[in-house]
Formats: sequence, structure tokens, C-alpha cells
Amino acid sequence: KIQEEKFLSFDLETTSLNAHKAEIVGFALAVVSEPAAYVPVGHRYLGMPKQLSLDLVLEKLKPILENPEIAKVGQNLKYDMNVLARIGLRLEGLREDSMLAAYILDATRSSYSLDALSREELQHETISYKSLTGTGKKQIGFDEVAVEDASRYASEDADVALKLCKLLAKRMKTSEMEHVYRDLEIPLVPVLAKMEQTGIKIDVEHLQNLSTEFTQRLKEIEAKAHELIGDTINLASPKQLSHVFFEKLGYPVIKKTKTGYSTDQEVLETLAKDYELPGVVLEYRMLAKLKSTYVDALPKLADQGSQRVHTSYNQTGTATGRLSSTDPNLQNIPI
Repeated sequence: KIQEEKFLSFDLETTSLNAHKAEIVGFALAVVSEPAAYVPVGHRYLGMPKQLSLDLVLEKLKPILENPEIAKVGQNLKYDMNVLARIGLRLEGLREDSMLAAYILDATRSSYSLDALSREELQHETISYKSLTGTGKKQIGFDEVAVEDASRYASEDADVALKLCKLLAKRMKTSEMEHVYRDLEIPLVPVLAKMEQTGIKIDVEHLQNLSTEFTQRLKEIEAKAHELIGDTINLASPKQLSHVFFEKLGYPVIKKTKTGYSTDQEVLETLAKDYELPGVVLEYRMLAKLKSTYVDALPKLADQGSQRVHTSYNQTGTATGRLSSTDPNLQNIPI
């Protein structure tokens, strides 16, 4: 049917939201004239039915997925591109993406998830992921979900994405934004996918040296602050700082909160014009933040071998149309 219609709604079910670590559990496929289907390949639990091997399924699907003449539609297909790229398969022929289409038509929505779009556009409540996997300590992986339940869930995903893509494409035709969607956003998807796969190289050794240097500097700043206070306190505790500033040292109160006197950035900057200690605390906070958020965190997120960090570039992350970067956010690292 796919070969006949030259059209496929496609969705991968995997073990992780992180495309660079996810293993394929199954393939959801939908065409216009048939009910959607699910092909399980990686379910693992006692008493599971026999599954086809991943190699066999890929052998059959590779000519379809890599054929640019067969139109592919789906929800957030960049993720699927990244997962497939790790097993040497290129997803070609991207025609529609329901997440991107919904974003282009309305960049102020609170959510572009398939569940939210289905609810708002199709008035259909989808089977929730959590209803299959549970939450918290009892949560199981998708590979442990019963094949029958996984089939209903995954097939629905492919079917709903297909319906959304058709509906939104129709609306796009009467919109002034169609050229942005067709000529900019859709062609950008494989480019961003390639950037995510490549990753960003970081200098782990340099960051480790910086961490040592920052640790030493933080100790020195702490000692200086304790000398000015005449006592040892936890500089990271707003409560202790508030007590020292406004009760012990009698600084003027700049701002009050429900819990007491504020020691936020703005307050410290104001007080630093007249007193030495707030300036010392500001420097301590800045260094501590740089150390924990970037210097110590980034090397842990890098691939051990390549020393590259694989962030996600989100096309639907901002109302202004610019990209955002998450897991980790590599966009606003201080110089």
C-alpha cells in the first residue's frame, strides 16, 4: 500500500526520549486507505509473542524510508531521523510535520505535543503514554509494555499524526505562512538533525582545569566574606545572608518577600554600591553558578569517546521563531 500511495505516516517507539541513546522497540505505520499498523521488534518481557527481527524489518523498510519519492509525514520527525541515523538509515522525503505545522500556524500555543494537538484539532483524547508505562518508581520502559497495548497506542500515534498533517496542510494553503513552512522549516529539519548527530565538541581538559581554579577562587572569596562578617555562614543560603545583612549589619532593606528580606541579584547590586560584602557575595554566586551549571555539568554530558555534547535544537521552542537549545541548553553560555 505504501508503494502504491507513495505516502507514509511514520512513528518510532523507543526506549528513551534521548534520540542519541534510544533503542528501537517498534515501528508504527499508517497510509490513507488502511488501518494503521504496528511492527514490534524490541519488546522484552515474560510471555511476549514472537517478534520479527529488527534486521529483517529494516531490510524491508529501508528502501521505503530512504526513498525521497515516498512522502513521509509525522509528529516531530527530527527525533526519528536521529534514531535511524544511528543505525545507518537516512529518512528521506519529509513532507509534513504536525508539530511544525501547528507551530507555524500559531506560535503561541502552550503545547505542540501530539496529545494536545489531537485534543484541540481533532477533539480526540489519545491513549496516554503514562497509562501504559506508569510513573515514578513503578514506571516501566516501553519495551516492557505488552505488545497488544503498545500496538493500540503506537498505531493511534501514526493515525492521529496522519489526520493532523492533512488537516493542518489544508489550513496552511490559505495561510500567509505556507512559504515559511515549506521553504524554511521543513528543509531545516534534516539540517538540525545532522547538527544534533554531529554534536558540539568541548574541551574537557580545559573545563576540568577551570573547575579546579574556580574551587580555589570560591574558597578565597568565602574566606574574605567570613572575615567581613566576623563569622562563618553558608553564602549559598539566602536566609543566613538576609540575617547577616539586615539584622546583624543593619543594611537598608531594599525589597521584602513573603519569607523575609530579599537578597536577590538586584538587591545585592544596589547594596554593592555602598558596601563591600554584597559585592563579594555577588562574585561568589556568579562563580558558583558558572561552576555548577557549565564547568562541572558539560563534561558529564559529553560522549566519553568523542567528547561531544549532543543538544536538541527546538524549532517550536519560542514564540519569536528563533531556535532554542535543550538538554543541555548551549545557547546562553556566558562568554
